Amino acid sequence: MKQRHLGQNGPTVSVVGYGAMSFTNFYGPATDQGSMNILDACVDLGITHVDTANAYGMGRSETVIGDWLKKRGGPPPFTIATKGAITRDPDQRLNNDPAHLQEALDASLTRLGVEAIDLYYVHRRDTRFEIEEVTETLAGFVKAGKVKAIGFSEIAPSSLRRAHAVHPIAAVQSEYSLSTRSPEMGLVQTCKELGASLVAFSPVGRALLTDRPHSAEAAQTFDWMKGNPRFQEPNISANLAYNARFRALAADMGVPAAALAIAWLTHQGDHVLPIPGTRNVDHLREVALGGTLDLTAEDLARIDAVLPIGWAHGDRYSEGQWKGPERYC
Repeated sequence: MKQRHLGQNGPTVSVVGYGAMSFTNFYGPATDQGSMNILDACVDLGITHVDTANAYGMGRSETVIGDWLKKRGGPPPFTIATKGAITRDPDQRLNNDPAHLQEALDASLTRLGVEAIDLYYVHRRDTRFEIEEVTETLAGFVKAGKVKAIGFSEIAPSSLRRAHAVHPIAAVQSEYSLSTRSPEMGLVQTCKELGASLVAFSPVGRALLTDRPHSAEAAQTFDWMKGNPRFQEPNISANLAYNARFRALAADMGVPAAALAIAWLTHQGDHVLPIPGTRNVDHLREVALGGTLDLTAEDLARIDAVLPIGWAHGDRYSEGQWKGPERYC
């Protein structure tokens, strides 16, 4: 597994991390034992960056990780990132108030059973607060020794510059993959310029970049997907046709499609760190393989030929799902 820095001066981590939203029922039923098996497999595969959030299962993901760490004993084998700011309050779903973030952080520390969070993100911007003020709050957590580095999820390049002027931002988390390339319109470049990692979630396009994509019928069984434009007709059929082309290319290159999608991401900059999530150990092996592959310029050109930029049909979010992420292009 290739290694990269998490942030300009941060720890060395595996180029492929693990996104632990899959420890909840978001993409289908999950069990705590199955999640712990995934963590065991991460260790075996050399994955050393695990990403979670207090909103994943309303604390369930963090609790599973904390229980696994306690059972294992000794120092954590992972750099652990988590997030706060999404609430259960239907009237205030996003909250960047300093008191709320402090409470959320303390609860995350308790569930994870660690003395400090390696990387703490604001999960979504709350526009009631200027980003400079929110960054000051996060910087206070660093000063207090509760957090080692800070980041933001789904912010615009302009917001990143404003935050970085207050305190170094170690990472920005954003959806980025062969099916979602909007970060290339400023975020990839700004992260590199400022020394921040770009942590790419949904790096295999919510299965559209794998050998086992969800069918149109299967997608309708997931609450989130059935409301997402890319998984509604006629978009899903068009996207599955492109998936077939990508699967054929991956087979011709002798690798799983998911591994090829991950490898493509790792070649978009030495600051790009994909965090795929899965409940399946075999699929985890496939995405981890992507962190070992070297692609040539010819390989990258072949990928672009079958999945040209802009190929994905449908917006990546519905209007309701767009509440929170910053649009910048």
